Amino acid sequence: QVQLVESGGGLVQAGGSLRLSCAASGIRFSINVMAWYRQAPGKQRELVASITKDSRQNYADAVKGRFTISRDNAKNTVYLEMNSLKPEDTAVYYCYVSLGPYWGQGMQVTVSS
Repeated sequence: QVQLVESGGGLVQAGGSLRLSCAASGIRFSINVMAWYRQAPGKQRELVASITKDSRQNYADAVKGRFTISRDNAKNTVYLEMNSLKPEDTAVYYCYVSLGPYWGQGMQVTVSS
């Protein structure tokens, strides 16, 4: 049974930082592309960042230079370090596993101005 357990979301002021984590079980974590998506109210779900099994990273233009995705294959965990947060980063953030695919339950990130 695949489980994705997300943590780290919450409320932060503009300019602040948050670190999201997604711990996976029930999958061969090391061979999967992992990613973070987000969905703001009234908008479509969009890719924020992805990371391949050999740690090649890809970012949405809106977050380049501010967000960093990383993975720890020994801990079956993917991270999203979010710095210089803006109100427009407010959304529900989802962890994603490519071989399934599988989605986390989502967690709210709110950036106040």
